[in-house]
Amino acid sequence: IIHTVEKFSKENNSYSVDASEVTDLHVVSYEVERDLIPLILSNCQYQVEQGGKTSQEFDLEKIQQQISSRFLQGKPLLTLKGIPTLVYRHDWNFEHLFMGIKNKMAQSPLPSSAIGAISGQLQSYSDACEALSVVEVTLGFLGTAGGDPNMHLNEYVQDILRMGDQTTPVLEALSRGQLRHAIAFWQFLSAHKSEQLLRLKRDPFREISSVFKADLSPESAKLLSTFLNHTDLDAFLLELHEMMVLKLRNTQTRDSFNPKWSLRDTLVSYMETKDSDVLPEVESQFPEEILLSSCVSVWKAAAARKQDRQAR
Repeated sequence: IIHTVEKFSKENNSYSVDASEVTDLHVVSYEVERDLIPLILSNCQYQVEQGGKTSQEFDLEKIQQQISSRFLQGKPLLTLKGIPTLVYRHDWNFEHLFMGIKNKMAQSPLPSSAIGAISGQLQSYSDACEALSVVEVTLGFLGTAGGDPNMHLNEYVQDILRMGDQTTPVLEALSRGQLRHAIAFWQFLSAHKSEQLLRLKRDPFREISSVFKADLSPESAKLLSTFLNHTDLDAFLLELHEMMVLKLRNTQTRDSFNPKWSLRDTLVSYMETKDSDVLPEVESQFPEEILLSSCVSVWKAAAARKQDRQAR
């Protein structure tokens, strides 16, 4: 209201107060029947028209001036400083969250043996979703309070967060890692959830722009197939999926990624930026002809190849 009054009166006489420092004197306070109705009626003129009808005319300009001077004059603009804000997990900036966690405790990748065991324990889509949700809650607390990097994730969830009502497969999966694996758990579970969606014939990348969903040409598909035969599929799927989710799904960052860029160079640059070990076969063997515009098709092809291998 104060901002609107300034805008239309073209006066700038207000000042700002942090929300955490607001007192009764700063608040706009009134009662409709006691304060507003008498003010409005005092600026109303009645006229008796021909035929005995009564009409009312309100002096709106005068009413506005009196409301402004009586209730709004001298009141401050409020800033959000000091107010805790609620952000839905879906809208979290995970890159900033991960940076905060890494500043509080060292993070390590999950061993290959743990990844295989977790995949076996979380075979259903519902279990994958539940595990990812628990890990994201855990990350939120770790980003704020930190923790013992050697404490097992299931113990942290049960003893510290008091979230012991999770299903047995989820708790068993969490027992495979410690707090120093928290970010790696998120990376794996988010990709694992997308793989489960593919098995259910659903699109895990609905929120990614169509400019990154171009089909591969027959020649590019052949080159990609050759690459997938000689690469670590699990590691490739995890890194490419993370880049797409954190960079291309985020409306604040996706506009800075050009679909015409080389997918190989973009992925290598992303891994270098986050201080991760660059997959050597990606840097040396991934087809340079494949562009970022086809990244979703590339990931789906790699996930399908992984499923084929598991089915044998």
